[in-house]
Amino acid sequence: MKKTLLSTLLLLFAITTTLGHGVTNYMHSDFLEGMQEGDKAAILMIHFGTTHHDTREVTIEALNNRVKQEFPDLEFREAYTSRIVIKRLADNEGIRKNNPLEALKQLHADGYTHVLIQSSTIIDGVEMESICKNVEEVQSLFKDIRIGNPLLYTPQDYEDVIEVLTPGYDNDTAYIWVGHGTYDVTTAQYAMIDYMLKAKGHTNCFVGTIEGYPEYEDMLSQLKSSGLKKVVLMPFMFVAGDHAKNDIAEDWKERLEKEGYHVEVSLQGLGENPNIQNIYISHLKFITGHRKIGIMEKKSVYEKTGEKIKGNH
Repeated sequence: MKKTLLSTLLLLFAITTTLGHGVTNYMHSDFLEGMQEGDKAAILMIHFGTTHHDTREVTIEALNNRVKQEFPDLEFREAYTSRIVIKRLADNEGIRKNNPLEALKQLHADGYTHVLIQSSTIIDGVEMESICKNVEEVQSLFKDIRIGNPLLYTPQDYEDVIEVLTPGYDNDTAYIWVGHGTYDVTTAQYAMIDYMLKAKGHTNCFVGTIEGYPEYEDMLSQLKSSGLKKVVLMPFMFVAGDHAKNDIAEDWKERLEKEGYHVEVSLQGLGENPNIQNIYISHLKFITGHRKIGIMEKKSVYEKTGEKIKGNH
């Protein structure tokens, strides 16, 4: 009984200590410390994927290479989530890409016991949900498997992205960040980055999405209210692929020009920016030293100690 109570109190202390650093769902836990003789560790990078070689080289491959440099002692593996991209690459170019579940099963077959997963997704949406479900399916096969957060997760992530992207912006120009978007509740994350841009004084920055909210019309309404006539369109996406080249560079550009705007298109995926790459790598490094605490685990602490964990919720 005493041992159980001590373990609970230690867990409470670990969570509370982590909370002091602004992260509420993690406790300190060294990923490599518990490895024993015969154990093997790997990193699995997961991308949506693209069939466009030009953007893949400067985004996906660039981030992959950075990860290899930062973690030279760990095995590196890669997976794509888009089944359409995987099929097209295989059918048209003979390029074979595993999906996440295939990659995880292969890691197990190859004897890997510890796996760090980092996705290049922008928001915590359906792609991250899919990855988590894949991990749940094979979790029992590994001694430790951890998933890093997408680009935007904590409020600090949003601040970091804004700080990376806005330097050098001209106050007389409107900058429109166009995300992929989603039709479920997670589309609110795009509205959050738009809100934070305005809150930090970037009133000439606007966020819209191809699929979801804010829609084109929502962005246009704000743009008209600004009175600005010069516009820079840019993808708020990891790669500048089909959506960037078709929906943004053609459809959105044409629609804005019909409204009388002078439009410039910047076809640079977020993954090309070394400082954006740094944010992903920081998320990967974070999970090498921290383990995520599930809500039921935290509730168990509340029940046993009667203490509510204090911190930023």
